[in-house]
Amino acid sequence: MTEEKKDYPTSVAAPEGDITPLTLTMVGNLLTMSRESPRKRMLQRIHKSHDAGVHKMFNALQPGTYVTPHRHMNPEKTETILVISGSMLFVQFDEMGKLLNHTLVQPGTEVFGIDVAPHIYHTFIALKPDTLLFEIKDGPYDHDTDKDIPDWAPREGSEEAELYLLDLIKLLAEQANAAAEQLKEEAPQDS
Repeated sequence: MTEEKKDYPTSVAAPEGDITPLTLTMVGNLLTMSRESPRKRMLQRIHKSHDAGVHKMFNALQPGTYVTPHRHMNPEKTETILVISGSMLFVQFDEMGKLLNHTLVQPGTEVFGIDVAPHIYHTFIALKPDTLLFEIKDGPYDHDTDKDIPDWAPREGSEEAELYLLDLIKLLAEQANAAAEQLKEEAPQDS
């Protein structure tokens, strides 16, 4: 990981007070920070402490950010993600890292959010600039145990991570193209 990445914050502290207005200014600043971040993403915590029983946060993502495939098992934590703006692809893997499923998640569509069980290995890929997510996850937070990262997943900041993300996007595109071709072949032909 470069020094630049180490020195840039990964999150914004929760606002103080018992009532927190969730404002366009708050998320606008967060999106700006995500554009400037070497990671191409930034979190705005809403929960007041790492010990909170429920963690709520905005996650601002730009295309090209790498979210290491993970699950939340120690302790088990469910995770709910709502897409506020932009577009993301939710990707599910099996225990060995094989791609199992992917779901397009966008606001204003049939699928605008995802709820994930603790044992599911997953990642998400920002498809549009300024993709904004609202996440809710069980607490408390412990950096060392929050994410169960499998051996097959490159770690964020590693040399392998960028290539892994590109290969994953290429595989997803190939699958989408194959599905589109299959639909074309099955469609009735005009004579």
